[in-house]
Amino acid sequence: MTRSIAVFGTGPGVGQAVARRYGKEGYEVVLVARRREPLDRLARDLAAEGVTAHVITGDLGRSGDVPALAAQVRAAVGDPTAFYYGPVPSGLTFVPAVELTPGHLAERLEITLHTLLALVGEFLPAMAERGDGAILTAQGAAAAHGRPYMSGWPPVLAAQRNYLQSLAAEVAGQGVYVGMLYIGSRILGTSFDDDYRRRQARGEPVPDLPAADPADLADLLWSMHARRDRHETIV
Repeated sequence: MTRSIAVFGTGPGVGQAVARRYGKEGYEVVLVARRREPLDRLARDLAAEGVTAHVITGDLGRSGDVPALAAQVRAAVGDPTAFYYGPVPSGLTFVPAVELTPGHLAERLEITLHTLLALVGEFLPAMAERGDGAILTAQGAAAAHGRPYMSGWPPVLAAQRNYLQSLAAEVAGQGVYVGMLYIGSRILGTSFDDDYRRRQARGEPVPDLPAADPADLADLLWSMHARRDRHETIV
């Protein structure tokens, strides 16, 4: 049976690196994001490396669209062996905690938690029946440790982390692995890193963040999945 992974949030950075890493391990890959052109480009690159890749466009900020997305994934590869969830809200900005409002959280709740819950509902039953599967994510380390002036999305990521920790404990006995990678670095090749370097060059105050290669992060997530020796890693 061919192994497969659906990468929900195949944006520049970790999502694309995860697709490449799992393709290297012989997985058939389903690429899911809003914009088709970058997905088609990545699919061509993967095909040149001998990896079968399928492209599905969809807005992960609309949890009601999950059943249709899941049907497209199944049409391509059946129920996937694994799925990765790592979309970033569009127009993402951080705010100081003293300025945080309920509206800031509401804007980020659906893409961060509601869609993930719906995807788990779609694909977990087949994983449990098969006795093998993986649910993977990579998010900012502020989900685990709050940072000054970097609120807004992190409180919702913390809720996601709490849910995934509970899920990991509940499904471990069914052969399903839940792996969470939390990254306290700016990821090379992303819009966040581009903006960070522009602000740094202008002399604006920016948090002291080291740079991380997304390929290294994908390697780490694969290692966690392959070994199943821990559910969380904070980089």
